Amino acid sequence: MPLLTLRRSWLEKDININVCATHSVKFVDWFPYYQGIRAEFGYSTEKDQEAARMLSGMIKRKALEPKVLQKKIAGKSVLVLGAGPSLAENIKIIKKNKAFVKIAADGAVQELLENKIKPDIVVTDLDGDSALLQKAAKSGAVMVVHAHGDNTDMLKKLVPKFKKVLGTTQVMPVENVYNFGGFTDGDRCVFMAEEFGAKKIVMMGMDFGGTSAYKDVKDPELKKRKMQAGKRLLETLAKQSRSQLFHASKKPVKGFSPY
Repeated sequence: MPLLTLRRSWLEKDININVCATHSVKFVDWFPYYQGIRAEFGYSTEKDQEAARMLSGMIKRKALEPKVLQKKIAGKSVLVLGAGPSLAENIKIIKKNKAFVKIAADGAVQELLENKIKPDIVVTDLDGDSALLQKAAKSGAVMVVHAHGDNTDMLKKLVPKFKKVLGTTQVMPVENVYNFGGFTDGDRCVFMAEEFGAKKIVMMGMDFGGTSAYKDVKDPELKKRKMQAGKRLLETLAKQSRSQLFHASKKPVKGFSPY
């Protein structure tokens, strides 16, 4: 991925880090974005890195390689499915487009399984329904599990229950844990699809505005801020994306055409 066009408010001077040569987005490109997110939400780089190392150790014997995602996504049309209110409105369209690769953000899994739709890939930081995540994994979904400083307890609880896992992080990649870019489960899905060469990416259930999109969460205001941060990342990604980008929710996203 080429060097990202950075928002001025997210720049930090004198960044001195090593570039980690992995299949994932170069950390030096992502780091200024992460620093902005860290500053806005008060995250700890050290705790995030510790979580990445912990996940790396946990999946040492059952880690999937990025080539699994490459095979599923490269050159394909992809549906990125979020848990917003518009997901239910698009179920018929999802079922109709059987040839699309279905990448589900954590919270979307319930709606999909209830409608007998099996996700091909699930991107999760494990804050969704654990039983449904396990059900998706057993149905054959590739589980892309994200580690950060606030979910180490859930990593310990759920990761042992998955047979195979591909790990991700928002800080420096480590063995078997990659950084494809993105912040929330939903925008990480899009970054991942872009990273692995999707021909077309269509977002459904990715609702970035309106109180209804956040009414079922513990802290709606915090959730809204996180989603807006994810939206900013997607709008920046759109400026340089190699994929055709579309979205099917009512709220526009710059760089994504209506579907």
